[in-house]
Amino acid sequence: MSTNKYINMLTAALMALTVVFTAVCMHVSSDEEFAAVFAGSPECRYEKLFDQYQVMEIGIEIDEGDFEEMLETPLAEEYKLCDITVNGTVYANVGIRTKGNTSLSQVAASDSDRYSFKVEFDHYVSGQSLEGLDKLVLNNIFCDATYVKEYMAYDIFNYLDVACPYYAFAHITINGEEWGLYLALEAMEETFVQRVYGTREGELYKPESMDMGGLKDGGGRGEWDSVPEGMIRPDERPAADDRMPDTEEKIPKPDEKKRWTDEAMPQADETAPQTDKAMPQTDKAMPQADGAHDKGGGRFGPDGGNVKTGGGADLVYTDDAVESYREIFDHAVFSPDDADQNRVITALKQLSEGTGLETCIDVDACLRYFAAQTFIVNMDSYYSSLKHNYYLYEEGGQLTILPWDLNLAFGGFQASDAGTAVNGAIDTPMGGELEGSRPLFSKLLEVEEYRQLYHAYLRRIVDGYIGNGQFADTFEAVTALIDTYVKKDATAFYSYEEYLEGIGNLKEFILLRAESIEAQLDGRIPSTTSEQKESSMLIDASHIDLEAMGVQGGGGKGMEGGPEKFFP
Repeated sequence: MSTNKYINMLTAALMALTVVFTAVCMHVSSDEEFAAVFAGSPECRYEKLFDQYQVMEIGIEIDEGDFEEMLETPLAEEYKLCDITVNGTVYANVGIRTKGNTSLSQVAASDSDRYSFKVEFDHYVSGQSLEGLDKLVLNNIFCDATYVKEYMAYDIFNYLDVACPYYAFAHITINGEEWGLYLALEAMEETFVQRVYGTREGELYKPESMDMGGLKDGGGRGEWDSVPEGMIRPDERPAADDRMPDTEEKIPKPDEKKRWTDEAMPQADETAPQTDKAMPQTDKAMPQADGAHDKGGGRFGPDGGNVKTGGGADLVYTDDAVESYREIFDHAVFSPDDADQNRVITALKQLSEGTGLETCIDVDACLRYFAAQTFIVNMDSYYSSLKHNYYLYEEGGQLTILPWDLNLAFGGFQASDAGTAVNGAIDTPMGGELEGSRPLFSKLLEVEEYRQLYHAYLRRIVDGYIGNGQFADTFEAVTALIDTYVKKDATAFYSYEEYLEGIGNLKEFILLRAESIEAQLDGRIPSTTSEQKESSMLIDASHIDLEAMGVQGGGGKGMEGGPEKFFP
């Protein structure tokens, strides 16, 4: 009896060890498989889907009743079951929903059905993915007559080695019906973090200051209590009897990219005029949200959303209470615990003190981000009173800012005219009024070494991306790639003629922006907003039409009926 007892105990112990060993093996195997998918570009399986010089083909099949419900209640953002075919491969039982903020509510207020979508491959089937990618974003290219603003903006971030999502154009059909040309993006969630950082140890947040309002009927189309300015769409969709022509021939890619290596990058003391003058400070308070959000004719007034002050999205430290940073923590991508949240607060406190910045901030990554952000004149971002459209990554108590939602770059938001946008001051890119309440920018630029490095990254864009021809090559290749798709886009917000006008203006805008920044770096044009008011040396951009490129609230300005037809 005693012998049997010990045998049973030994058997149980061996079984327990077997379970543990199996679990460890499965964990190791899982980690290795995960690493093979996300550890870097060569091994990332879904990277090949985002060929920037090939249009992704996406076909969505969804129950007609479910699709109709989605279109009738777009603000509900509820997932519906669908099958999706990506470049010929079918994925069954996938989740799809509408997405967006201002763009979603404004399209819902119009009679357009051209929504942005979020596609979640494992929503209904655990473990299902798109070659390792769990979630795909399909942006509707809202308020962009050029179709390429967001693409080119990401290309500039990518040029500076700022961590950003994969991106490529996608031609979409829904239940066999032409749905237009979209921009496909890697969702900035778990797979993005794994790919970029090689681990899931960090936390990701998408700070948001806006409470979207204005639509009645609880998420349906409804009517606006107060109509956002200028949301327009074509009177009628173009006939789509002809399917998009099939082609296997890729648009030729630009020659080898003329990227600068870090070794070849100009040193800070060679690229910026020497000055003992510190970054201009301001005691002016952040503009309140009871009026338009800019004094220069900006296009986003109070009708588009209720903007709150404070709350954390400005990354200003207030106190140690988690509740004081709801704009950050209520928009966590993962599920941070108290320790995770406290690390962010501690980093913000240290940032506010302006000492030991390299322990709480990834300084180099943030300076690269701000250089690209300043170049592309993207005010629908951390740079404006909306203080949104960016991600915040925290790992080991160190914060990094990452780009997102760039369709209103290149003066499409809060720019009174093209000259103001083209000559945007590099040392006060928020107009001189908000810098003091945006510590992640201002505290870094108070340090002369960091300010010069920021200037060096701006010069890297000017000389390396623009001056060496990479911009021209990329712009030509991409516009050639999408031309036929734009011409036949069945749900377009703009006509093909408006597209052609838009890309002409955008190309000139970017070239003049580089010219102005080069002059600011060399001291020929003042680099602060206040000094520019007294300058007669600014670049003349009066011939550029910002509205032709696409601005907040714009779309279909040349269509019969005009804005009055849709918002009388």
